[in-house]
Amino acid sequence: MSKNKSYILMGIKHSGKSTQGRMLATLLGCPLFDIDDVIQKNTGKSVRQYYTEAGPVAFLAAEEAVCGKIAQAYGDKQIVVSTGGGICDNAPALNYLRPLGEFVYLQVPEEVACDRILKKATQLSDGTWKGLPAYINKMKPRDEKHVREIFSEFYASRTEIYSTIADVVIQMNGESKDDNFKILQEKLHL
Repeated sequence: MSKNKSYILMGIKHSGKSTQGRMLATLLGCPLFDIDDVIQKNTGKSVRQYYTEAGPVAFLAAEEAVCGKIAQAYGDKQIVVSTGGGICDNAPALNYLRPLGEFVYLQVPEEVACDRILKKATQLSDGTWKGLPAYINKMKPRDEKHVREIFSEFYASRTEIYSTIADVVIQMNGESKDDNFKILQEKLHL
């Protein structure tokens, strides 16, 4: 393994990319770049707010620009990158990241991921939802069961895409972050 190999963590929302990314960067003693955090810093808006207000095309352009700058500045250094959940739909951004190192797909069980999404969401008295990802919210879910149905389709589609582009697939067991980090270290031979 090259001393400077970088790791690009990918996966669906709430799969642990940011948490595992911080832990991995600490272990390796290298910088961490959380793409969503960089976009938020650059725009002054949360990723959800920026996506909603600026639209998907502007968001993809912002994501691509961040990945391009990281690749240009750190192409010969070891880094850890935690991507946003939708980067699998942004081929230009992926093309910038591909030469840096391994694409690592953190696959969390569907139920665990959906539970994490619902934990941060609230259904308002008028039936609308606050705190759901845009791809679920735009389907105007009626209730929790409907949210889970929408997510299930999305999860199946994303799992297929991520499995195809990943160099390494790591099954996150949904237990503690430390248990998951041990799994990650084992799978990456660290």
